[in-house]
Amino acid sequence: MSYNYDSELASLLEFLPDVSLGINEPVKARASFLALVAQLNADIDQHGVTIDNLTIPGPTGAPDVSIRIYSPEKLKQAQPAILHIHGGGFVIGNLDSELGSCVALCRNLGVVVLSVGYRLAPETPYPGPLEDCYSALEWLTNNSTQLSIDCARIAVFGQSAGGGLAAATCLLARDRKGPKICFQYLGIPELDDRLQTLSMHRFVDTPMWNRPNAELSWEFYLGEHYHRGADDVPYYAAPARAEDLSGLPPAYISTMEFDPLRDEGVQYALRLMQAGVATELHSFPGTFHGSALFSTAQISQRESAEMFTVLRRALHIEQ
Repeated sequence: MSYNYDSELASLLEFLPDVSLGINEPVKARASFLALVAQLNADIDQHGVTIDNLTIPGPTGAPDVSIRIYSPEKLKQAQPAILHIHGGGFVIGNLDSELGSCVALCRNLGVVVLSVGYRLAPETPYPGPLEDCYSALEWLTNNSTQLSIDCARIAVFGQSAGGGLAAATCLLARDRKGPKICFQYLGIPELDDRLQTLSMHRFVDTPMWNRPNAELSWEFYLGEHYHRGADDVPYYAAPARAEDLSGLPPAYISTMEFDPLRDEGVQYALRLMQAGVATELHSFPGTFHGSALFSTAQISQRESAEMFTVLRRALHIEQ
């Protein structure tokens, strides 16, 4: 099927026709993805950002969680913080793959960023990855004084599967009466295991992400205890299943025009609004899942600029 991609993105795809993110062989996919990200991160300027690698207690009975903290070098007073949850279909990605994103958030916003190295599926299915993220949120809040963090300004940020985990982390925090989250940034979020939206049926061969990937992603994440599309899948695993979205933090949701995940993101944003949650939704035309990696395209630069604007406003950061 042909798609009316943004002209700059289309030109870049012609130059790199095999842009894909296959996850059918997780170990191989992780290595390939990290090799790609290493090239993208090779020239990242880390000046002005202090980076610390730590391990923190994991969920009860589970291994410790690896985290990476990015702090402005000239931190003088309590600053906002972002809990950063990486994407990768619940299967790939790690702390190293998020270097560029976290450095940019830390430097441009002047905030503390905690990146979570949660355990990956299929080796660790739901709820392991989500509980790792929640443990990181609790640790971030409990250590706010040591980290010079303003507890009233903690946001959760995730892209793709990370967006789904970010949404689920907010649901857990609400239901467990846990740490206060002031904002949730859900970029191109993966939210619904039922895969019944129009975009999921239509975009079966799009770059970076497609329906076959989505099917495998959910099968890996849900593991042996749940089956994709079955009635008993918990809404903490697939936040689109949550019937009550009231009481959640204000949200920003981005979607891409030619992304199988587009409609579940749009629908989740609408349901948040209907539940009385202040929500902003932006669907970027001519784009596909992960097209922001082509950072030279004007549409990608618009997306990046809006991300910083949205977070600056949500975290009450003066320019």
